[in-house]
Amino acid sequence: MRVAIIGGGISGLYLAWKLSEKKHDITVFERKKEISNNACSGLFSQRILEFIPESRKLIQNRIDHVVLHFPKKTVKVEFSRDFFVMSHSELDRLVADLAYKAGAKILLNYNISSLPKGFDRVIGCDGANSFVRKSLGLSDPGYRLGILGSTETRSLSADRDRVSDSSSNYVETWPCKNGFIWKIPRGKETEYGILAKPKEAKIILDEFLNKNNIVLKRIESKIVPQGFIIPSNSLITLCGDAAGLTKPWSGGGVIWGLSAGKILLKTFPDFLKYKKEMRRFFVPKIILSKTAVKLVYFLGFKMPWLLLKKTGIESDFLL
Repeated sequence: MRVAIIGGGISGLYLAWKLSEKKHDITVFERKKEISNNACSGLFSQRILEFIPESRKLIQNRIDHVVLHFPKKTVKVEFSRDFFVMSHSELDRLVADLAYKAGAKILLNYNISSLPKGFDRVIGCDGANSFVRKSLGLSDPGYRLGILGSTETRSLSADRDRVSDSSSNYVETWPCKNGFIWKIPRGKETEYGILAKPKEAKIILDEFLNKNNIVLKRIESKIVPQGFIIPSNSLITLCGDAAGLTKPWSGGGVIWGLSAGKILLKTFPDFLKYKKEMRRFFVPKIILSKTAVKLVYFLGFKMPWLLLKKTGIESDFLL
């Protein structure tokens, strides 16, 4: 089959790679001049190796737990699987190379103004503001804004009187209104960022940075979607951020997008079956995740004494 994939992010490139291996004729349309994704923390669970074994060489650091700093309670959350710190841009370029070698065509600097014709199937993997989704007249997902930057100077840590170790094995977060601030050790530097409502994110992050005398460099930002939007269309579908598929608690979309890609590959070319399988797999997880986030935030801010000091979660799906 001739398949057009709109968007050269991780979901689109993964599908291009795997569909090309199955001898489909794949063309990827990417609006940017190069394959890259700088506005992402690049924190992926060990599942990334199940989807892309070659990514092992990109690992910069390993993370086995997160520390949540509520105003009156600190909670340690251990992961069922370690997380890896990687460069998302390098990961995308790695998968692009795999797709090329499998026979996919990747057209860069190609900004489409209409859905491409002459293809048997079209897959929208074109991000939070998906052109494909809008072309189908579908509603937008919810949006939050992610902002991040890094520092090599003195940074905030759980022990506020010492210099943070940028190679430590845990992430720190500070829950805030409609989101959280994070600190991720990346080996040679430490990353700080925020995920919150678009109108609030920069204000909250600036207050945090000023309070703790932190100066960031190379600041990037990105809209992060959250929802579940799959069309009832036998010829055109969505995957990844274009479908709103990100974790409700962290905004991470890579493993969820690749999991959706795996379902699409299993059901291809039946896009209606894909939607059915996607709903069965993701909707319960989304409902559970949103409920869990609301409960933890309520307890953390209103009844912190009810939260355990130490707990554990499944790395990508909570349970």
